[in-house]
Amino acid sequence: MSTLAPSSIASTAGLQLPQLERSALAHGVPVEDALLIAVNLFGITSEHTERHRARVNLRLTRHPQQPWQIIVPLNRPASPFRLQGEELFLGGRLVAQVERIAADEAVGGYFRNEGRAATLNPNARSRCVGCAFCPNTLEAAADPRMGEERALADLLAALAEQHPRKDLAEVTEVTVSTGCFEREQAAVDHLVALRAALGQAGMRARIGFLTSVLRSTEAFEVLADRVAPFVLRLTAECFTRRATMLKSTKADLTPQDMPALLARARERGLGTSYTYIVGLDPLASMVLGVEALAGQVTAFPNFQVFQAHNVLMAGLRVPGAEVLDFYLAARTAIEKVMRPTGLLPVGWECYRPLWYFTYAGQALLDADR
Repeated sequence: MSTLAPSSIASTAGLQLPQLERSALAHGVPVEDALLIAVNLFGITSEHTERHRARVNLRLTRHPQQPWQIIVPLNRPASPFRLQGEELFLGGRLVAQVERIAADEAVGGYFRNEGRAATLNPNARSRCVGCAFCPNTLEAAADPRMGEERALADLLAALAEQHPRKDLAEVTEVTVSTGCFEREQAAVDHLVALRAALGQAGMRARIGFLTSVLRSTEAFEVLADRVAPFVLRLTAECFTRRATMLKSTKADLTPQDMPALLARARERGLGTSYTYIVGLDPLASMVLGVEALAGQVTAFPNFQVFQAHNVLMAGLRVPGAEVLDFYLAARTAIEKVMRPTGLLPVGWECYRPLWYFTYAGQALLDADR
């Protein structure tokens, strides 16, 4: 496993592009990937001081042909990244052109992957405030609470009007991203209703569900029979300090229980994966957890850079996780564990990833299409 270099980059406005380039070289990471990871880590300082979180579309000056969307705070005065007009600078050097800035509102749904994937927030994601690291309390609340098939059908009809080509049949993946299902049966009932609504809309997309409440063999059997194709995206988030970090419906699932849970889902023919926030665990603990789950996932896990949106959130990071080198070392360590699985990260699935242009030396841009 890679370790932090003595010359770790400080999380201050003094970061310069040559420093970032040297750190990327030391960890064997493309400069472009290190640059985007750093933007996620440090956020941006700008005139948009009211923006705790914003969706930012940008193109790196080194690779202007490839657009990226990131979700970052724009009110970080200590960030080395400064937005001036439509230009993003690092230490006075132009590194990206910004094409669009939009509020990161908790809305009912939106499209990703050029309209081939949709994310739904049908159960009031903005009302979920249980986890210490979650920025949802900083977002505008525009998402509805809906559980009935009719309400879901209305949501899909509204989304159809927003689709780039007005054709929901193009959507191959529908991800349900919500933290407000407190009971397993409520989650199962919702997924059954969603599958029915998708069918009425002419969609046979795979459903992905971010949750920790789906655990029983009985639930997985219903999902296999009435909801599949389906992928369980277990909200693992961290492997240590879970009682402190997580709300009870996540914290009461121990890391020791996670492999067996994913195995039960796989045995019923369901897809499996998990979400994890890099920066909340020491690297050694992260590696042990990733190793334990590697053999039980069918899709590459969603590894996210931890973003501290205020001083309190910054205090949740483990020592060392305030510097870029921590995340470059984590990237290398995860690659070492996950490479034998043959799974690859999918760029559009995560807005705060550790991988952009390459994974373990392999080009990614054509691999996730």
